[in-house]
Amino acid sequence: MTVNADREMDELSRDECLQLLATHGIGRIAVNLSDGPPVIRPVNYLFDPVTQSVVIRMAPGSKFHALLRETHAAFEIDGIDRRTRTGWSVIIRGICEEVVDRRQLRRLQEVGLEPWAPGDKPHWVRIRAWTVSGRRITGPATRMPEYYLG
Repeated sequence: MTVNADREMDELSRDECLQLLATHGIGRIAVNLSDGPPVIRPVNYLFDPVTQSVVIRMAPGSKFHALLRETHAAFEIDGIDRRTRTGWSVIIRGICEEVVDRRQLRRLQEVGLEPWAPGDKPHWVRIRAWTVSGRRITGPATRMPEYYLG
């Protein structure tokens, strides 16, 4: 018996991935820490189409310093429908840098990215979307077993 024979995995185009990034606001950032294993944290973000980058606001600390020290970062967003067992995922990889140019900071501040986490988040950090990939699982609507819905 073939499991999930009625499903398909489709690659998303760069444009589709960027559109999904632009229409969502919560994702996960992956950071390599020099003194331990990688860490993945949820963050709220905005997608800046001008620079084709994900922008987040951060407080000083290990995640912020690790991002700037390592310069490379990964960022992921996704959407799922548990009822139909369908969904999508977008991953970007790129250079991470603090935004320090005053004109860019003013432009980003006008867009209004308000951090959800408490505390002062004075640093604006962007991950340029150099490598973008995405996939979508499609298939007919099927109900998940009741025991799985929890």
